[in-house]
Amino acid sequence: MNTEFLSALKQIEKERSIPVDKLLPFIEDALVAAYKKNFGDQNVTIEIDRNTGELGIWQRKLIVPSIVDENTEMSLEEALQLSPDVEVGMELEMEVPNRTFGRIAAQTAKQVIVQKIREAEREIIYGEYIRREGELISGTVQRYESRSILVDLGRAEGIVPINEQAANEWFRHGDRIKCYVLEVKTATRGPQVILSRAQPAFLNKLFELEVPEIRQGIIRVKAVVREAGYRSKIAVKSLEAAVDPVGACVGPKGSRVQAVVDELRGEKIDVIPWSDDPIMFVANSL
Repeated sequence: MNTEFLSALKQIEKERSIPVDKLLPFIEDALVAAYKKNFGDQNVTIEIDRNTGELGIWQRKLIVPSIVDENTEMSLEEALQLSPDVEVGMELEMEVPNRTFGRIAAQTAKQVIVQKIREAEREIIYGEYIRREGELISGTVQRYESRSILVDLGRAEGIVPINEQAANEWFRHGDRIKCYVLEVKTATRGPQVILSRAQPAFLNKLFELEVPEIRQGIIRVKAVVREAGYRSKIAVKSLEAAVDPVGACVGPKGSRVQAVVDELRGEKIDVIPWSDDPIMFVANSL
Protein backbone atom coordinates (compact mmCIF):
# COMPACT_ATOMS: atom_id res chain seq x y z
CA MET A 1 0.00 0.00 0.00
CA ASN A 2 1.30 3.44 -0.90
CA THR A 3 0.32 6.85 -2.21
CA GLU A 4 -1.34 5.20 -5.24
CA PHE A 5 -3.65 3.42 -2.82
CA LEU A 6 -4.58 6.73 -1.18
CA SER A 7 -5.09 8.31 -4.59
CA ALA A 8 -7.50 5.52 -5.50
CA LEU A 9 -9.44 6.14 -2.28
CA LYS A 10 -9.58 9.86 -3.01
CA GLN A 11 -10.98 9.09 -6.46
CA ILE A 12 -13.67 6.97 -4.80
CA GLU A 13 -14.38 9.89 -2.46
CA LYS A 14 -14.79 12.19 -5.46
CA GLU A 15 -16.97 9.85 -7.52
CA ARG A 16 -19.04 8.21 -4.77
CA SER A 17 -19.05 10.93 -2.07
CA ILE A 18 -17.56 8.50 0.47
CA PRO A 19 -14.91 10.23 2.61
CA VAL A 20 -11.46 8.61 2.75
CA ASP A 21 -11.44 9.09 6.52
CA LYS A 22 -14.56 6.95 6.71
CA LEU A 23 -13.14 4.11 4.62
CA LEU A 24 -9.71 3.80 6.24
CA PRO A 25 -10.85 2.66 9.73
CA PHE A 26 -12.97 -0.09 8.16
CA ILE A 27 -10.02 -1.24 6.05
CA GLU A 28 -7.74 -1.26 9.10
CA ASP A 29 -10.22 -3.36 11.10
CA ALA A 30 -10.52 -5.85 8.24
CA LEU A 31 -6.73 -6.05 7.92
CA VAL A 32 -6.49 -6.93 11.62
CA ALA A 33 -9.03 -9.74 11.12
CA ALA A 34 -7.15 -11.00 8.04
CA TYR A 35 -3.84 -10.88 9.90
CA LYS A 36 -5.22 -12.95 12.78
CA LYS A 37 -6.73 -15.46 10.35
CA ASN A 38 -3.40 -15.99 8.59
CA PHE A 39 -0.91 -15.61 11.44
CA GLY A 40 -2.80 -16.65 14.55
CA ASP A 41 -4.95 -14.85 17.07
CA GLN A 42 -2.48 -12.13 17.99
CA ASN A 43 -2.97 -8.76 19.65
CA VAL A 44 -2.19 -6.56 16.67
CA THR A 45 -2.91 -3.01 15.62
CA ILE A 46 -2.72 -2.06 11.96
CA GLU A 47 -2.63 1.53 10.78
CA ILE A 48 -2.49 3.04 7.32
CA ASP A 49 -0.44 6.22 7.19
CA ARG A 50 -2.79 9.00 6.09
CA ASN A 51 -0.03 10.77 4.16
CA THR A 52 1.96 7.95 2.54
CA GLY A 53 -0.51 5.05 2.47
CA GLU A 54 2.10 2.78 4.02
CA LEU A 55 0.99 -0.06 6.26
CA GLY A 56 2.17 -0.26 9.87
CA ILE A 57 1.66 -3.41 11.96
CA TRP A 58 2.22 -3.43 15.72
CA GLN A 59 1.96 -6.50 17.88
CA ARG A 60 1.36 -6.42 21.65
CA LYS A 61 2.51 -9.23 23.91
CA LEU A 62 2.15 -9.71 27.63
CA ILE A 63 5.41 -10.31 29.47
CA VAL A 64 5.08 -13.50 31.55
CA PRO A 65 7.40 -15.69 33.60
CA SER A 66 6.27 -18.78 31.67
CA ILE A 67 4.83 -18.71 28.15
CA VAL A 68 1.51 -20.48 27.53
CA ASP A 69 0.43 -18.77 24.30
CA GLU A 70 3.20 -17.62 21.98
CA ASN A 71 0.79 -15.48 19.99
CA THR A 72 0.01 -13.20 22.92
CA GLU A 73 2.83 -13.75 25.43
CA MET A 74 6.62 -13.40 25.62
CA SER A 75 9.25 -14.15 28.21
CA LEU A 76 10.97 -11.48 30.28
CA GLU A 77 14.33 -12.44 28.74
CA GLU A 78 13.02 -11.86 25.22
CA ALA A 79 11.35 -8.60 26.23
CA LEU A 80 14.53 -7.24 27.83
CA GLN A 81 16.33 -7.67 24.52
CA LEU A 82 13.84 -5.26 22.98
CA SER A 83 13.44 -2.82 25.86
CA PRO A 84 15.46 -2.54 29.09
CA ASP A 85 12.66 -0.94 31.12
CA VAL A 86 10.13 -3.77 31.22
CA GLU A 87 9.03 -6.30 33.79
CA VAL A 88 6.62 -9.20 34.14
CA GLY A 89 2.98 -8.12 33.82
CA MET A 90 3.68 -5.33 31.37
CA GLU A 91 2.65 -5.31 27.69
CA LEU A 92 5.26 -4.65 25.06
CA GLU A 93 4.35 -3.32 21.63
CA MET A 94 6.68 -3.97 18.71
CA GLU A 95 6.50 -3.26 15.01
CA VAL A 96 6.12 -6.30 12.76
CA PRO A 97 7.55 -6.45 9.20
CA ASN A 98 4.70 -6.62 6.71
CA ARG A 99 6.53 -8.18 3.79
CA THR A 100 4.61 -11.47 3.96
CA PHE A 101 1.32 -9.69 4.56
CA GLY A 102 1.37 -7.40 1.54
CA ARG A 103 -0.57 -9.58 -0.92
CA ILE A 104 -3.16 -10.59 1.70
CA ALA A 105 -3.53 -6.96 2.74
CA ALA A 106 -4.19 -5.86 -0.84
CA GLN A 107 -6.86 -8.52 -1.37
CA THR A 108 -8.51 -7.74 1.96
CA ALA A 109 -8.49 -4.01 1.29
CA LYS A 110 -10.16 -4.55 -2.10
CA GLN A 111 -12.92 -6.69 -0.57
CA VAL A 112 -13.53 -4.22 2.24
CA ILE A 113 -13.58 -1.24 -0.10
CA VAL A 114 -16.23 -2.87 -2.29
CA GLN A 115 -18.33 -3.83 0.75
CA LYS A 116 -17.97 -0.50 2.51
CA ILE A 117 -18.69 1.47 -0.65
CA ARG A 118 -22.03 -0.30 -0.81
CA GLU A 119 -22.72 0.24 2.88
CA ALA A 120 -21.60 3.85 2.86
CA GLU A 121 -23.69 4.60 -0.21
CA ARG A 122 -26.71 3.11 1.54
CA GLU A 123 -26.00 5.28 4.59
CA ILE A 124 -25.57 8.41 2.47
CA ILE A 125 -28.78 7.70 0.56
CA TYR A 126 -30.60 6.97 3.83
CA GLY A 127 -29.40 10.30 5.25
CA GLU A 128 -30.47 12.07 2.08
CA TYR A 129 -34.03 10.76 2.30
CA ILE A 130 -34.48 10.75 6.08
CA ARG A 131 -34.07 14.52 5.92
CA ARG A 132 -37.04 14.62 3.56
CA GLU A 133 -39.49 12.98 5.92
CA GLY A 134 -42.57 15.18 6.08
CA GLU A 135 -41.92 16.68 2.64
CA LEU A 136 -43.25 16.21 -0.88
CA ILE A 137 -41.25 14.12 -3.31
CA SER A 138 -41.66 13.24 -6.98
CA GLY A 139 -40.83 9.98 -8.66
CA THR A 140 -41.69 7.61 -11.50
CA VAL A 141 -44.10 4.72 -11.09
CA GLN A 142 -42.38 1.39 -11.76
CA ARG A 143 -45.05 -1.20 -11.05
CA TYR A 144 -47.62 -2.54 -8.61
CA GLU A 145 -46.46 -5.26 -6.25
CA SER A 146 -48.89 -6.85 -3.78
CA ARG A 147 -51.16 -3.85 -4.42
CA SER A 148 -48.44 -1.42 -3.34
CA ILE A 149 -47.03 1.11 -5.81
CA LEU A 150 -43.27 0.94 -6.32
CA VAL A 151 -41.77 4.31 -7.21
CA ASP A 152 -38.32 5.14 -8.61
CA LEU A 153 -37.07 8.15 -6.65
CA GLY A 154 -33.67 8.27 -8.32
CA ARG A 155 -31.32 6.98 -5.64
CA ALA A 156 -33.84 4.99 -3.64
CA GLU A 157 -37.01 3.00 -4.05
CA GLY A 158 -40.28 4.38 -2.74
CA ILE A 159 -43.34 2.38 -1.86
CA VAL A 160 -46.93 3.55 -1.52
CA PRO A 161 -48.69 0.85 0.56
CA ILE A 162 -52.32 0.11 -0.23
CA ASN A 163 -53.48 1.88 2.95
CA GLU A 164 -51.62 5.05 1.90
CA GLN A 165 -53.23 5.24 -1.54
CA ALA A 166 -56.23 7.41 -2.30
CA ALA A 167 -59.38 5.65 -3.42
CA ASN A 168 -60.01 5.32 -7.15
CA GLU A 169 -56.43 6.21 -8.14
CA TRP A 170 -54.56 4.06 -10.62
CA PHE A 171 -51.13 4.67 -12.11
CA ARG A 172 -49.31 3.20 -15.07
CA HIS A 173 -45.65 2.36 -15.51
CA GLY A 174 -43.74 5.56 -16.27
CA ASP A 175 -46.29 7.93 -14.73
CA ARG A 176 -44.85 10.80 -12.71
CA ILE A 177 -46.22 10.85 -9.18
CA LYS A 178 -46.07 13.22 -6.22
CA CYS A 179 -46.16 11.77 -2.71
CA TYR A 180 -45.66 12.67 0.92
CA VAL A 181 -42.58 11.11 2.56
CA LEU A 182 -44.09 9.30 5.51
CA GLU A 183 -41.12 7.27 6.78
CA VAL A 184 -37.66 6.09 5.72
CA LYS A 185 -36.57 2.58 6.69
CA THR A 186 -33.28 0.72 6.29
CA ALA A 187 -33.37 -2.42 4.16
CA THR A 188 -30.80 -4.90 2.85
CA ARG A 189 -30.88 -3.43 -0.67
CA GLY A 190 -30.82 0.14 0.58
CA PRO A 191 -33.21 2.63 2.14
CA GLN A 192 -36.91 2.07 1.59
CA VAL A 193 -38.97 5.25 1.47
CA ILE A 194 -42.56 4.82 2.63
CA LEU A 195 -44.79 7.23 0.72
CA SER A 196 -48.36 8.39 1.06
CA ARG A 197 -51.03 10.03 -1.07
CA ALA A 198 -53.75 9.56 1.54
CA GLN A 199 -52.42 11.46 4.54
CA PRO A 200 -53.95 14.85 5.44
CA ALA A 201 -50.37 16.14 5.51
CA PHE A 202 -50.11 15.38 1.76
CA LEU A 203 -52.97 17.79 1.07
CA ASN A 204 -51.37 20.34 3.39
CA LYS A 205 -48.07 20.15 1.49
CA LEU A 206 -49.79 20.45 -1.89
CA PHE A 207 -51.43 23.70 -0.78
CA GLU A 208 -48.08 24.89 0.58
CA LEU A 209 -46.62 24.22 -2.87
CA GLU A 210 -49.35 26.17 -4.68
CA VAL A 211 -49.98 29.05 -2.23
CA PRO A 212 -47.04 31.43 -1.61
CA GLU A 213 -48.81 32.97 1.40
CA ILE A 214 -48.68 29.59 3.17
CA ARG A 215 -44.97 29.20 2.46
CA GLN A 216 -44.38 32.76 3.71
CA GLY A 217 -46.27 32.10 6.94
CA ILE A 218 -48.97 34.69 6.22
CA ILE A 219 -51.62 31.97 6.07
CA ARG A 220 -51.66 28.99 8.36
CA VAL A 221 -53.38 25.67 7.75
CA LYS A 222 -55.17 24.98 11.02
CA ALA A 223 -56.90 21.69 10.23
CA VAL A 224 -57.22 19.15 7.45
CA VAL A 225 -59.77 16.36 7.18
CA ARG A 226 -59.61 13.90 4.31
CA GLU A 227 -61.62 11.09 2.87
CA ALA A 228 -58.80 10.42 0.44
CA GLY A 229 -59.96 10.14 -3.13
CA TYR A 230 -63.40 11.56 -2.42
CA ARG A 231 -63.53 14.75 -0.39
CA SER A 232 -61.38 16.92 1.85
CA LYS A 233 -61.77 20.03 3.96
CA ILE A 234 -58.93 22.38 4.80
CA ALA A 235 -59.32 25.17 7.36
CA VAL A 236 -57.07 28.19 6.95
CA LYS A 237 -56.37 31.34 8.92
CA SER A 238 -54.66 34.59 7.90
CA LEU A 239 -52.23 36.35 10.21
CA GLU A 240 -52.73 39.57 8.23
CA ALA A 241 -56.13 41.25 8.16
CA ALA A 242 -55.64 42.39 4.56
CA VAL A 243 -55.20 38.83 3.27
CA ASP A 244 -58.29 36.69 2.68
CA PRO A 245 -57.12 33.13 3.54
CA VAL A 246 -59.81 31.34 1.55
CA GLY A 247 -59.37 33.57 -1.49
CA ALA A 248 -55.60 33.17 -1.41
CA CYS A 249 -55.88 29.38 -1.29
CA VAL A 250 -58.50 29.24 -4.03
CA GLY A 251 -56.45 31.57 -6.23
CA PRO A 252 -57.38 33.68 -9.25
CA LYS A 253 -60.25 31.96 -11.06
CA GLY A 254 -59.75 28.99 -8.76
CA SER A 255 -56.32 28.22 -10.25
CA ARG A 256 -54.53 27.29 -7.04
CA VAL A 257 -57.13 24.94 -5.62
CA GLN A 258 -57.67 23.46 -9.09
CA ALA A 259 -53.98 22.56 -9.31
CA VAL A 260 -54.38 20.60 -6.07
CA VAL A 261 -57.60 18.98 -7.29
CA ASP A 262 -55.83 17.92 -10.50
CA GLU A 263 -52.96 16.38 -8.54
CA LEU A 264 -55.49 14.46 -6.42
CA ARG A 265 -57.29 13.36 -9.59
CA GLY A 266 -60.57 15.08 -8.96
CA GLU A 267 -60.86 14.86 -5.18
CA LYS A 268 -63.40 17.50 -4.05
CA ILE A 269 -61.76 20.12 -1.79
CA ASP A 270 -63.51 22.62 0.43
CA VAL A 271 -61.41 25.54 1.70
CA ILE A 272 -63.01 27.06 4.78
CA PRO A 273 -62.03 29.89 7.12
CA TRP A 274 -60.77 28.86 10.53
CA SER A 275 -62.43 30.34 13.61
CA ASP A 276 -61.32 30.10 17.21
CA ASP A 277 -65.03 30.07 18.07
CA PRO A 278 -66.04 26.37 17.87
CA ILE A 279 -69.65 27.20 16.97
CA MET A 280 -68.61 29.55 14.18
CA PHE A 281 -66.04 27.04 12.90
CA VAL A 282 -68.62 24.26 12.77
CA ALA A 283 -70.97 26.59 10.91
CA ASN A 284 -68.24 27.37 8.37
CA SER A 285 -67.59 23.66 7.91
CA LEU A 286 -71.16 22.82 6.94
